[in-house]
Amino acid sequence: MQNLGVAITGSGSAVPATSLHNQTLSEVVETSDEWIATRTGIRQRRLALPSESLSVLATAASSKAIAASGIKPEDLDLILLATSTPDDLFGSACKVQAQLGATNAVAFDLTAACSGFVFGLVTAAQYIRTGVYKNVLLIGADILSRWVDWEDRRTCVLFGDGAGAVVLQADKSDRLLGFALKSDGTQNHHLNLAYAGASQELLTGVNVTKGSYQPITMNGKEVYRFAIQKVPEIIDKALFQANLSVDKIDWLLLHQANQRIIDAVAQRLNVPEHKVISNLAQYGNTSAASIPLALDEAVRQGKIKPNDIVAASGFGAGLTWGAAIFQWGR
Repeated sequence: MQNLGVAITGSGSAVPATSLHNQTLSEVVETSDEWIATRTGIRQRRLALPSESLSVLATAASSKAIAASGIKPEDLDLILLATSTPDDLFGSACKVQAQLGATNAVAFDLTAACSGFVFGLVTAAQYIRTGVYKNVLLIGADILSRWVDWEDRRTCVLFGDGAGAVVLQADKSDRLLGFALKSDGTQNHHLNLAYAGASQELLTGVNVTKGSYQPITMNGKEVYRFAIQKVPEIIDKALFQANLSVDKIDWLLLHQANQRIIDAVAQRLNVPEHKVISNLAQYGNTSAASIPLALDEAVRQGKIKPNDIVAASGFGAGLTWGAAIFQWGR
């Protein structure tokens, strides 16, 4: 079987209509616009209403990406949904497949938290490179507001909801120039959305657990330290694999977690400010959605142009981190 190249041919995004500004959030929890903005760079975030679902957001973003790539939903061979917050614990990718009318696509969820989109990009590329599938839809979508403790001011100020998607297609030239992925489970406890089980006696001496989940917990200092050390390293590794020097990058597109992390990573890599993409102020940390959401905005604003070289990096719970160097368009 002939190995093929990968091109990213279209993008789309979708966010809930409801926004929550820092000022308004200070009525919910003891904080202020200045406190949040100076520490994180976030000004507001979008929140999904109880009537809104992850699959609806993911479908809306996907429809735009499919249209932008010039294919039809039934041309899709595979749908990958990178999410930590499916509507259904069994997964939401199949629901998105049905809502899109992508009748020929196999669909499944992939979970790698805030690294999910980059991990998904690399996964999708393998199916294309081996000649198995030609058209792959990759979605990054999360509704973290469902799992936030709104009384915990260290975490509730950070997260927002959204979805972003791209279409990857088989192409003569390979536009995924290099990548590197890493995991370190010894640091897993620094960022969790943990299972919380209550013991239930089924029969005498036979106990089972009745399951639910705790809200998000995070050791912000440790996650910050991890990100500013590991992200520049992994981008360097991916650049080495791509046989490129850092000055050849047109855009640095990091997971939108914290503006201080974005600035510190750019500084360590010597990437000038005008090459750094950031929309964190408007959306907060949207987990797996953050990279494709920022990518789609930059493409639609005419910032990212065909053939531009993008260095993308995701990092988060697991702990997981990864980078992908790609050329936009075909």
